[in-house]
Order: sequence, then structure tokens, then C-alpha cells
Amino acid sequence: MMSNKGMSRRSFLGLCGIAGLGTIAGLAGCGGSGGGATTTAASTAAASGSSYDPVTLRVAFMPNIGSAGTLYAGIEQGYFDAVGITVEPQQFQAGPAEIAAMSSGDIDVAMIGHGAHSLAIQGQAKIFSFEQLSKADEVVANKAKGINSAADLKGKTVGVSSGTSSEVILQYVLEKAGLTKDDITTVEMDVSGMTTALISGQIDAAATWSPNTVTLKQQLGDNYLMLGTDTDFSDKVAFPGSYCCAPDYADKNKEVLVRFAAALDKAKVYRAEHTDDVAKLLAAKLELPEETLLQSAGEGDWQGAVDAIGHTDVIEGYYKAQQKVFLDAGKIEAEVPVTDYVLTDVITDADKLYESELK
Repeated sequence: MMSNKGMSRRSFLGLCGIAGLGTIAGLAGCGGSGGGATTTAASTAAASGSSYDPVTLRVAFMPNIGSAGTLYAGIEQGYFDAVGITVEPQQFQAGPAEIAAMSSGDIDVAMIGHGAHSLAIQGQAKIFSFEQLSKADEVVANKAKGINSAADLKGKTVGVSSGTSSEVILQYVLEKAGLTKDDITTVEMDVSGMTTALISGQIDAAATWSPNTVTLKQQLGDNYLMLGTDTDFSDKVAFPGSYCCAPDYADKNKEVLVRFAAALDKAKVYRAEHTDDVAKLLAAKLELPEETLLQSAGEGDWQGAVDAIGHTDVIEGYYKAQQKVFLDAGKIEAEVPVTDYVLTDVITDADKLYESELK
């Protein structure tokens, strides 16, 4: 069992100060289908005497601990049952695809990473739950391609999934080395495709994230070179992952969102205290290698997510600072009030429900 309590708490307190100055910024997105077992909230709620009206939510997630950890912990531990919610998980490969699926009515809510938040800022989704700050993104290179530092990326081919937090890290890595994207050849790929391509030598480097980085390290061995990660730029950015829904869904279902987010709060505590157990659970449910999930168990600030419960002002600071990253990168044209797209009232009410009934 792994616990990040000490270091994560210090990280959280430090970010509180930074967030107040507006100098922080999420995780990458994911998509597909499938996702394992669901709960039966109606029968469980009735058996437990729950006063909540039963509801079913189709929930999009990514196949990693940062995205799916609280979702599956909440399902397994019965936290969603306790608030009358049946969860139907659906796996995706990218945050933008999740938001498109919400817009078409194929799913109800989704966990998105940093990159897809630009779409929320542009009005395509409403954020109703802060999930965690990611430490999962990396720019990885194959040393056999003649790369020994970030400066050696010049003229090289790099796999990228546009609109993800790993693309932002790539930008910072290039800037630090005195390069721009014009100095490299980028190839648009989904994360599984770039993993295969880097291992086979079709590309020279990749902007990717955990647990794919674990697979790359195993396969490339001594030729694996990490050129930059989220934590290398923690003085400039932090990448919040969030749960979101379509604007019209938010308008009609505030009470359901509060219940769902309160159950997520309880699941955040479980994830922080039982990280290895959550990794093993996901490996079993998603049919992924257990060792790979265990090795990626440090991809997020789990205890920091727990510490943020009840501190909506700090969470709002993360999103304010995140906008600066998008503005600097040209992803959005102008600053938008955070409360235009982050449902701070839902976050606050969910935290209160968790504290009063679920804790």
C-alpha cells in the first residue's frame, strides 16, 4: 500500500500560495468503450433505506489511476450506492472525444485532463468536481535515436496528442532547450499509437503520460530518456483533472451532480489511503498489467486532492492559473471568469454533503 500523505500535503500547501498568485495550471484526456462492472443503485439504495431518488449515470473515464481511480473505488466501496447512483463506466482515449460524446448525449459526465479544459473555457462543458493535480505527463525520447538532451530534439520526429497536458509539457521542454515546435516534426497520434511507434522506432520521442510511460521504460530499457515531466515545471503550472458535464445537463441536474461529487470526495480519501489497492483494482477491472498500474501509482497528488476538499477558493485558484497556460499557448483568446464554467456552488455543496453524511 502506498501513501503520499506527507509530501502531498506539503505540495498542496505550497500550491495554495501559488494559486493565490495565479501562477498554476491538468492531465491528459482519454476515450473508447468498455469499463467493467457497474453498481445497482436502486436496489442498494432501497435496501439501505436511502432517501435519494435512484439515478443512472454514464461516466467517461481514462484507463489510469488519475482518471479512473476514484470512479472505480467509489463503485467497489459502494460510495455511489450510498447516494442512490448507478454508475455505467465508459472508457475513452481523449478528453475532447469525451466532451463530444456528452454533447451528442452518449454519456452524462466525464473525467477530463488539463488539455480538454480549454473546451470548457470556451463553453462546451461545465466543471463540477476537482479531481486531482496530475504528475503523469512526460516527454520521453529514445536515446538510440541520438537524443541525449532536450536540445537534441531539433530535427526529430515527436508523437503528440493535441489538446492534452502532455502537449503543454512538450512546449515547456522545448522552450527550456531554446527550441520551438518549428524545430521538430510532430506526428498526431493517440497515446497507444505513440507508445507502439516509439518502441518500434517509427518516431524519436513522444509527449505522453502514465501508465504508457511505464510500458515505454520497460520496453526501451537503457534507451529510455525522460526529458521533462509535470513536476519539472511545478513552479509555473499545475494540471487539474476534473469531472464535467454538458451545460444543459448541469442546468437540469444540480442535485445529482452534488451527490456524485460528494461520493467522489469519499473516493479521493480512499485512493489516497489505499493507492496500491486502487491500482490493483483497476488492473483487474480494466484488464491491464497489474505491475504497470502499481508502478504508475505516483502519477497524481492524491493527498492534495483530499486536502482541497472544503477549499473551493483554492480550487478556483487552480483554474484561474490554468487559464494562463492556455492564454500563453494561444489555446484561448481571452481570459474568462472561472465561475462561467466551473460550478463552484456544486463543488461547495458536494463537500458539505460529504462532510455531513458520507465522511
